[in-house]
Amino acid sequence: MKAMIINSYGASDVFELTEVAKPSVGPGQVLVKIAATSVNTVDTMIRQMGKELPLSPDLPAILGMDFAGTVEAVGEGVDAFANGDEVYGCAGGLADIPGALAEYMVADAKLIALKPKSASMREAAALPLVGITAYEGLTRAGVSQGQKVLVHGGSGGVGHVALQIAKAFGADVYSTGGGTKQLALIEDLGATGINYVDESVEAYVAKHTGGAGFDVVFDSVGGANLTNSFEAAALNAQVATTVSMVELDLTPMHFKGLSLHVVFMLIPMLHNHKREEHGVILQELAKLVDDGSLRPVVDENSFTLQEAGKAHDHLTSGNAIGKVVISV
Repeated sequence: MKAMIINSYGASDVFELTEVAKPSVGPGQVLVKIAATSVNTVDTMIRQMGKELPLSPDLPAILGMDFAGTVEAVGEGVDAFANGDEVYGCAGGLADIPGALAEYMVADAKLIALKPKSASMREAAALPLVGITAYEGLTRAGVSQGQKVLVHGGSGGVGHVALQIAKAFGADVYSTGGGTKQLALIEDLGATGINYVDESVEAYVAKHTGGAGFDVVFDSVGGANLTNSFEAAALNAQVATTVSMVELDLTPMHFKGLSLHVVFMLIPMLHNHKREEHGVILQELAKLVDDGSLRPVVDENSFTLQEAGKAHDHLTSGNAIGKVVISV
């Protein structure tokens, strides 16, 4: 089969189109003919940083975590899927698990689900990593009917999904963005847009919550922005973040009695820990897509397998609106 291999870590030109052996399916696995794969920030980090990241694969490697495709073979013990099923998931591209930048990949059956019926392969491929991350963070934070929820970075990959899921859970959703395009997407997806460039945290908390703060803050920006999340949160509120690799003064958390939930969705893949939970979440996400509550946003630029490097560049440029997807 054809695959985009990296033989070294570094710039986006490290990808090489190569003929490699088609993988064989093992017990508990399915062989998927890949139709599309999306690019996540973590994919670009692995390519650039290599072994500085503990989750990076040994070389040569096939990257690409998210995918959608068609089951071509099922391994021993797999009864949830059959040949011809259209599936999606986040099931490789790190550690010792080859990824989706190839014509075929083998996936743990626990990490995948039937793709949403109403979604294209490209739309389905855009969803797994960001969808699981958003769903996990919101459910751990206990988002429920009538709560006021703030999503930081609502036009980004995780953020645009998080605000739609929070809305589907019955919350009153607000979201920050930094420009006209970002705020237009946020509003289009059903949240109240907040321009963080023009409006201070104090100002938008006063405007939208009467100064009380938000019941849940989902922070897909994280890092130093967590201080803004703490400021925006109500007393005894829940804060979920996808980026917490930062040294931070937690004093504001203490005096508000806040709870902090750190989401690192790669744990099941990396540690073979409760992988079946990802399959269940993907099933729930598919239901939300098919009932019209969730729409994955795909960037208008289309890339082929051979253009994987260009797809990485487009994501890191900051010019993408929605997920960057590669058609295989």
